[in-house]
Amino acid sequence: MKVHLIATGGAVMHNLSIALHLLGNDVTGSDDEIYNPARDRLAKHGLLPTKMGWDADRITEDLDCIILGMHARINNPELKKAQELKIPIYSFPEFIYEQSKKKKRIVVAGSHGKTTTTSMIMHVLKVCKKAFDYLVGAQLEGFETMVQITDAPVIVLEGDEYLSSPIDRRPKILHYQPHVTIITGIAWDHINVFPTFEGYVGEFQKYVDTMPAGGELYYYGNDAHLPKIAKNTTAKIKSVGYQGFAFEIKNGKTILIKENGERVPLQIFGQHNLENLKAAYYACKAAGVTEAQFFKAIQTFKGAAKRLQLIKKTKSSEAYRDFAHAPSKVKATVEAFKNQYPKRKLVACVELHTFSSLNKAFLPQYNGAVEAADFAYIFFSEHTLKMKKLPPITKADIQANFGHKRLKVFNHRGELHRALKNHKWANKNLLMMSSGTFDKTSFEELADELF
Repeated sequence: MKVHLIATGGAVMHNLSIALHLLGNDVTGSDDEIYNPARDRLAKHGLLPTKMGWDADRITEDLDCIILGMHARINNPELKKAQELKIPIYSFPEFIYEQSKKKKRIVVAGSHGKTTTTSMIMHVLKVCKKAFDYLVGAQLEGFETMVQITDAPVIVLEGDEYLSSPIDRRPKILHYQPHVTIITGIAWDHINVFPTFEGYVGEFQKYVDTMPAGGELYYYGNDAHLPKIAKNTTAKIKSVGYQGFAFEIKNGKTILIKENGERVPLQIFGQHNLENLKAAYYACKAAGVTEAQFFKAIQTFKGAAKRLQLIKKTKSSEAYRDFAHAPSKVKATVEAFKNQYPKRKLVACVELHTFSSLNKAFLPQYNGAVEAADFAYIFFSEHTLKMKKLPPITKADIQANFGHKRLKVFNHRGELHRALKNHKWANKNLLMMSSGTFDKTSFEELADELF
């Protein structure tokens, strides 16, 4: 195929460019700005645009299709030219579905834990030497790209509920029509797109209703909304509610406890991850992995990038970073970290970086999210607010809504760093949570300065 990707610099989009190129397709792309690691990775494969910006002359009649990224706008000159020439235009989830019509589609959906659960499934399938394709939202150890499309009989997809493209306002998950799906839980997110929680929940009902007859739905059984969605679906499918595996913590290590009492040592920790692990177990069984294979393979799983990722460790302190940013994710991560190290004080830092978290109307959702931390530091950047064209919020707004006795709010990186350096770090851990970078903070350098 001859394919052009508009907004090729996105996380999934640049990986899709590389995956299509490796298959021997003629691939071009464009974007107004491309940052690393996408820039270097595209350049390595000869896919970096020769100039940044949009140029309608790139769009020619011999193109087989356009893949349109969410970063582009509806008045994009390349998009308008493609529409004039009637070239097929796909969002990336549409395109992935077209490439996987003959495959068994396993999709991980939900408001939290998608990347970690997808990563668990991919790790086990790889260890068990199963042939599979995939799309996942993070760069994983042992996988060159975040997207792979071959002739494998199975594809594992991380299913995002955010919009598909500027001209396709449906959630991405509505394209995939999974044979097997996991829904990890529902907690309101993307308030800029789904202004009401009821509307947000409704998209998951639509998603389940798209499943083909004979499909398998595995949902977190303790969720307040998923049992109702499973019961009310019009799809003729099997549905199973799950809870997390039992576990114990010994000497700072988490041990999974099977129903027969057998112990399985893990390299990950946290109640939420034991729930993700149960979901991955069901998905792997659906892909032909035996129970014995699963529990052997999962022992070597170290976690997904930026998900409870160790930055530095000493005899009495540890620093971790995590991608958590939505209230439910922050709460689960803070509680997991505190439970893993109950004898150490915990300093938990949260960056408000997304459209939802920087929305004053959404801030009450964070009440109690950092309650398990001994010290809670909240950071936001006024520059980010301006870039996202959001109304200003104040330190007092944040202070009032988080509801933590030892909470401090910072809007300058230097202030946050100074506050952290004022701590005595013996028997104390640091947890930094964000989908951003705390205004370009080097986590490794900061940890080295602290302890």
